[in-house]
Amino acid sequence: MNTAPTTTTAPKPAQGLPRLRQAWLNSMRGLRLAYAGERAFRQETALAVVLVPMAFWLGRSWVEVALLAGCVWLVLIVELLNSAIEAAIDRIGPERHVLSGRAKDVASAAVWMSLTLCATVWGAALWSRWA
Repeated sequence: MNTAPTTTTAPKPAQGLPRLRQAWLNSMRGLRLAYAGERAFRQETALAVVLVPMAFWLGRSWVEVALLAGCVWLVLIVELLNSAIEAAIDRIGPERHVLSGRAKDVASAAVWMSLTLCATVWGAALWSRWA
């Protein structure tokens, strides 16, 4: 009788193009979930649909276009991270905890800061263009 402990090995992770495909599919699922479940993300996406093309009209150089469009994308990125943090905290349980509240508040502050940055950059560009 063999008394040696049996070991199992985890499946080998995908590499190369299959790994990239799976990462892309995971990302698309995350975007769909965020869009379906987060009103703020839907609102910011609607704003991005208007502002990103407008950046190409307003920007006078590729740097200006990149700053204008980039700060809009940054808002979406930070909102996705905020949603992920909220989901992870909510998964832990419904009871209130000071650290859970702190994590949610800090993530919300990050969204607010990204929105403030975006408004400032766009305001400066509009001022520069028409003032």
